[in-house]
Amino acid sequence: MRILLLCHAFNSLSQRLYCELAGHGHALSVEYDIADAVAEEAVALFRPDLIIAPYLRRAIPATIWRRHCCLVVHPGIVGDRGPSALDRAIQDGEREWGVTVLQATGEMDAGPVWASAVFPMRLGRKSSIYRHEVSEAATQAVLRAVERFVAGDFVPAPLAQGATAAGSELRPLLRQRERAIDWQRDDSSRVLARLHAADGFPGVADELFGEPCLLFDAWPEDLLRGGPPGAVIAWRETAILRATVDGAVWIGHVRRCTPADSLKLPATEVFAAQLAGVGEAPLAGSPAACWAAPHRTWQDISYEEADAVGFLHFEFYNGAMSSRQCRRLLAAYHWVRQRPLQVIVLMGGRDHWSNGIHLQQIEAAESPADESWANINAIDDLAEAIIRTDDRLTIAALQGNCAAGGCFLARAADLVWARAGVILNPHYRNMGNLYGSEYWTYLLPARVGAAAAEAIMQQRLPLSAGAGVAAGLLDACLGGDPDAFRIDVARRARELSLAADLPSRLRAKRACRQADELQRPLASYRAAELAEMERNFYGFDPSYHIARHHFVHKTPHSWTPRHLAVHRELGWTPAP
Repeated sequence: MRILLLCHAFNSLSQRLYCELAGHGHALSVEYDIADAVAEEAVALFRPDLIIAPYLRRAIPATIWRRHCCLVVHPGIVGDRGPSALDRAIQDGEREWGVTVLQATGEMDAGPVWASAVFPMRLGRKSSIYRHEVSEAATQAVLRAVERFVAGDFVPAPLAQGATAAGSELRPLLRQRERAIDWQRDDSSRVLARLHAADGFPGVADELFGEPCLLFDAWPEDLLRGGPPGAVIAWRETAILRATVDGAVWIGHVRRCTPADSLKLPATEVFAAQLAGVGEAPLAGSPAACWAAPHRTWQDISYEEADAVGFLHFEFYNGAMSSRQCRRLLAAYHWVRQRPLQVIVLMGGRDHWSNGIHLQQIEAAESPADESWANINAIDDLAEAIIRTDDRLTIAALQGNCAAGGCFLARAADLVWARAGVILNPHYRNMGNLYGSEYWTYLLPARVGAAAAEAIMQQRLPLSAGAGVAAGLLDACLGGDPDAFRIDVARRARELSLAADLPSRLRAKRACRQADELQRPLASYRAAELAEMERNFYGFDPSYHIARHHFVHKTPHSWTPRHLAVHRELGWTPAP
């Protein structure tokens, strides 16, 4: 069946559904919702059997939904209507939420229901809940709706028939006045709920040091206290600690309201001058030591250990890794290597394992080219350290999505295990034909072969965890529940640490690395990759800098990339 995905952008949910539907044998094409005429042209060219809208910011035009079945994925329970469904659910403290797949009609979110799924809510950021619970529920509901559409005998129920306590009235966009924090009255739980509900976009409008800004990336704090509510009372690495009426909360990222094109950046970087008189609150231990704190606090790099297995976590916001974060993580990795371990597990973060270099901080740098160069070298240093670890077994455990250089940083480990539901984007070309580094020219062909490596890098399409295993990029796809995944990873890692053949496995690993080095030194791969990257950063072609600028400033799309919109390829005709 031909399915057209009509979406505002090819976001995490759109990619997940693309991979799932492709895995079920459907022919897919994507069109960005730029204008009615563009969407109408896409439908005329692709002639879809079904249209699915996983992520839209406006209504599908009547010229399309009157002639074609259009299924809209709404991140709310049956009966919920409006553009701020998930925001309101988090801010209002709903204990259960869900996803509804509705047929598009002339009234927003009011069409008949094809499928729905519910999930228990947890304390977490909107972006995190969207990538996990919403994504899983949407996948279940969409696949069920597609099965019903293919069967041809399903009659969708009118919305009012299945409406829950949310009612069926259209609730308006959640405005900043409803998101506002009253620092003199709101306790920490209420502050966190408001910040979580606005995370990713649009943030909570507030002031810091008398300057209007938007707040993002909130973390709870159990121990530190002091100062009047609203005051910044401490800082740690990239985050600031702000007092509440009953404690304090951490804020990791902010964006100045002026100028209008300000970027979302680490809070301590944006307000570095103002923090000169504020005390630092470091965690106990040396800078490299990163034992996980026994209480809730801000900690972007943390370490746990059990049964000769070490687990190194790095919760970097949106999976972006700046030069400094790469250097800190490298120092932590060297410290972990000094522990009496058999296996090191690189856990990444809950929502992202890694998305490679930090494009926002690069864009904000005085010289983006110089910072790009520093960042790629810092992440290469980390990849090299993992590759050259010959006395331990290394595992990359992908709890969350992984993209660009992050995919090859993970592949630097001996084994890569991914949670079912994780989406990989192991390519760089979407960022202005960036060549990429992280030793991908050494790591990828060795795993999948030269031809497959070329195809992966050129096609620029997302891969599901299952497809990654089939391609040879990953070693295992484990259970989709995040908590179950972490338990399974710990169990498997412990079994490997206790295996009788571990010494021989490590000897074989050392022999393989030595043979590879004799055939072609690892340094030569890096030098060749960086020669290409130097042209990307400093050469006459500005494509990378232009693409990065558009990406970090979220410039609206003016066209759909051809690798997604297959119906726009020259000579393309639909199969009969």
